[in-house]
Amino acid sequence: MKIISAAFLMISAAMSSWAELPASEIERLHQDLTPLGAERAGNGKAIPAWTGGLPQDKGPWESGFHPDPYAGEQALFRIEASNLEAHKAQLTEGQRQLLMRFPDMYLNVYPSHRSASYPDYVYEAIRTNAATAKLLPYGSGVIGAVMSSPFPIPANGLEVLWNHTLRFRGQTVSYEAVSSLITASGQRMDTLREYNYYFKYSESGLQPSALDNKVFLLTRETLAPAHQAGSLTLVHETLDQMRSPRKSWIYTPGARRLRRTPDLAHDTPDVNSQSLRTIDQVDMYNGAPDYYDWTLIGKQEIYIPYNAYPVHQGNLRLDDILQKHHLNPALLRYELHRVWVIEANLRVGFSHRYSKRRYYLDEDSWSIVYAEEYDHHGLLVQVTEGHLINYYDLQMMMTTLEVTYDFPSGRYYVEGLDNERERSFRFFDTGLSENDFSTNAVRRQAKR
Repeated sequence: MKIISAAFLMISAAMSSWAELPASEIERLHQDLTPLGAERAGNGKAIPAWTGGLPQDKGPWESGFHPDPYAGEQALFRIEASNLEAHKAQLTEGQRQLLMRFPDMYLNVYPSHRSASYPDYVYEAIRTNAATAKLLPYGSGVIGAVMSSPFPIPANGLEVLWNHTLRFRGQTVSYEAVSSLITASGQRMDTLREYNYYFKYSESGLQPSALDNKVFLLTRETLAPAHQAGSLTLVHETLDQMRSPRKSWIYTPGARRLRRTPDLAHDTPDVNSQSLRTIDQVDMYNGAPDYYDWTLIGKQEIYIPYNAYPVHQGNLRLDDILQKHHLNPALLRYELHRVWVIEANLRVGFSHRYSKRRYYLDEDSWSIVYAEEYDHHGLLVQVTEGHLINYYDLQMMMTTLEVTYDFPSGRYYVEGLDNERERSFRFFDTGLSENDFSTNAVRRQAKR
């Protein structure tokens, strides 16, 4: 892949990660950079200039799912194993391996649209963050930032990672979705859950000094299958997890009590995925970055899953989406975009399932759209795709689904399948408050 020069990405080779940005750099967010720190200009070819993204549209829509603003477009071309070489410069190693492993898999490439947009208060917060945000020692956390990504003009890999971890995702989110594990033989195991989030970090009017080391609060309740129904998980996600690790609790109907769950971090197996992936692979990457050394590689232009509205529709059945070895490629949309690329290498003295990890972040949203995991023999063993859309009722980029392909086992895992639900994601009028995420509140919820 051709790597775009990283020289302009660095503020100064001599500048420390803990130094504040000068005012002249911050002014670039009104000039050659977008309010989030992406390049405003296009590449003179397939990537257009950013002109503000999709405008807000609150609907309502009869289905509750966001209509596809690009529904009339046809794919420009298709990439498959037979023409892989002609497009390899714009593909990641994980994409290439997927196409070579599965002859019936392909990427439909559409016109690129820089649809990312956010509310003005998010842009204002990012500009403020740029002047005040600092990494804590060893990159264990961030101070002086709220609402959204803290480093719109990053100087190193850790700052890029924290931009993903703290990107704006609304203040409250509620939804139901299916996660599905598909075995090598095509057998499917579905689990339906209800998710509720309260993003303390994005609380309106909150000052950094009042954050109390909290990023978000989460409850997740299993609704089906019947033998798992009623199980509840409560998570309090902390900002500096070296100072105060995340707190988590689980309620199981058989035990009828809420108990603390230790070590819900790093490479603890994610039980939701039948241990196919680790806890820190949820949301593409989450949690403390301390197990790895993080390197900023630069920027690249690659085909990424974007404006994934065709697969984000209520009239689709899971059988339409989930095929034997991979997602139905006819429902997926790929576009050429610029991405930030960072690499994580396991530090000496630390143990983790993956020795090396590479991440590709959409420049217009700081969302990780590809994650590649390597084992201790240097072999690429997994690739994860995050299929992004703009939830333009609020104006916010987030994945409508994530899919992890495991090469050694031939299995894959999909999370975020809300297609057969009555409504898609809900950001407004959730009725949630911070008090709903206390241990007492969850105990009452579990016993109803």
